[in-house]
Amino acid sequence: MPEPRPAAPRPVSTDGLARLRSHLGALNTAVLQRLDATLPWYRRLTPDERSALGLVAQRALQGFLTWFERPTSTGHVLQDVFGPAPTDLTRAISLHRALQLIRTMVDVVETRVPELLAERDQAPVREHILHYSREVAFALADVYARAAEMRGAMDSRLESVLLDAVLRGQDPDEIRHRATALGWRGDHDVMVMAGLAPGQDKPAFIPDLRRAAARLDCDLLVGVQSERLVLVVGSVRDARAVGEALAPWFAPGPVIVGPVVDSLVSAHVSARHTLAGLSAAAAHPRASRPTPAEDLLPERALLGDPTAREALVDGVFTPLADAGTSLLETVDAYGALGHSLEGTARELFVHANTVRYRLKRVAEVTGWDPLVPRDAYVLQTAITLGRLAGARQTTGDGSD
Repeated sequence: MPEPRPAAPRPVSTDGLARLRSHLGALNTAVLQRLDATLPWYRRLTPDERSALGLVAQRALQGFLTWFERPTSTGHVLQDVFGPAPTDLTRAISLHRALQLIRTMVDVVETRVPELLAERDQAPVREHILHYSREVAFALADVYARAAEMRGAMDSRLESVLLDAVLRGQDPDEIRHRATALGWRGDHDVMVMAGLAPGQDKPAFIPDLRRAAARLDCDLLVGVQSERLVLVVGSVRDARAVGEALAPWFAPGPVIVGPVVDSLVSAHVSARHTLAGLSAAAAHPRASRPTPAEDLLPERALLGDPTAREALVDGVFTPLADAGTSLLETVDAYGALGHSLEGTARELFVHANTVRYRLKRVAEVTGWDPLVPRDAYVLQTAITLGRLAGARQTTGDGSD
């Protein structure tokens, strides 16, 4: 049941209205003088901005008189006070400052009432001031709420366009320009995360997700692409910590974290690794959450990801081969013989301690430890791909 409206104030006498109207200019001047004397931010405004706020004060005072004559007419308060383009006010000053402006105007009118009006009109005028300022405050809140909605919708469109440009690796100048317009602060240490998006309540989680990123002092672009949630995170100091902090905002399932790159312009590289990892994640159900894209190199290579094949051949097989045939021979035999140190030693006619030493060297050279089953799988995949690449070069077939 709606709340009843407050009772209308008592009418002001014809003589009282006439006296108020005759002092309208003096009241407006007093308001501007009070603003200049009490609000430091007002004194720092440009002449055009001060003129615009003076016009708002003048309209509000004129609205008082209209209110006294027709106190039940509230439908035109918004335009009467803020003019035909009220959102212009939101560009000039904040809501807090706009409320200070209205409060100052009300204080001036209340202060001048005793010297302007007969005693019988003073109480009714104060009642009118109370009711009118209430309507102005509601109108002011509506102006700023509408402006915030417009900015939010515009920012969402700009963010969507920027995210698409980043993921596609489009023109660097365009990316920088759009990022600056959106307020992207630090163009360094950027990574991409991807996973399943939450369900029907997806609009509700985005503000909380942004606050989580803000607590990490990170910039954030958010994109919901069908069932997929993609994040571009900037100013990343600890990729693992950031990934773990933001992973809970994804729906159940794999969450992939791409490598950290230098800038937003280079983020398409991280995105390529991330999205390829997300496509291949089903083949590694025991992976941690979140999963670094690098941890899915074998699955990505099997799925046909050229960046994964390149990483395995150039980053694992080639350093291993360059370190000498004994390391490659040892890790290959170790995998083929069921990860048996003694079996590998017998196969290679060396001592078991020699096998241990060589496997330790493999870990140092490649970053993958043959004694860890998952790492051994990565190494075996890299060796297989490296030999296939060498065979294609030998036969003259350079195709993928």
